[in-house]
Amino acid sequence: MTAEVVLLRHGETEWSAAGKHTGRTDVALTADGEQQAKLARPKLASYHFGLVLSSPLLRAHRTAELVGLTGIVIDPDLQEWDYGKYEGLTTPQIRERRPGWLLWRDGVEAGETCADVGARADRVIARIGPTLENGDDVALVSHGHFLRTLAARWLGLPPSAGGYFALDTATVSVLGFEHSQRVIRHWNEDPG
Repeated sequence: MTAEVVLLRHGETEWSAAGKHTGRTDVALTADGEQQAKLARPKLASYHFGLVLSSPLLRAHRTAELVGLTGIVIDPDLQEWDYGKYEGLTTPQIRERRPGWLLWRDGVEAGETCADVGARADRVIARIGPTLENGDDVALVSHGHFLRTLAARWLGLPPSAGGYFALDTATVSVLGFEHSQRVIRHWNEDPG
């Protein structure tokens, strides 16, 4: 199979720039975030997308528009991790309450579990399967922790393995196949 899955993380927001966990809060892109998204446009120009899915949150959907994607379909499964009581907090702030805390190991209070996020990623992978089998590329515009989880599940790893894949704002990553095996072809490529 030669079709690929292009992952695009949304551009910068005030919260992402400040290191705040931004799950379901609908934060807009900053001016820099909009510029980042526009810079990513040439990286997507050579693809033939049979399916373009976006998180319903403004920062992702706006990024999809700014990179020039069309036929965007909103998929709630592409939303970011529900951080529950950790929404809007930075890692140092969370560690004041829970010393040594790691999202991928310890989870959150009153939000989604890592397994919950993994189940959503599995549904997305199942949804895009027929498009890939038809030979068409797929674009997924979403959020950092969700896309990291999706990459882990693409490789057949547990959702918590997403913790090993750093992902910056407005970066492009590509999942694909090598000899019918799922692989990561490119990861965390700068938009410029």
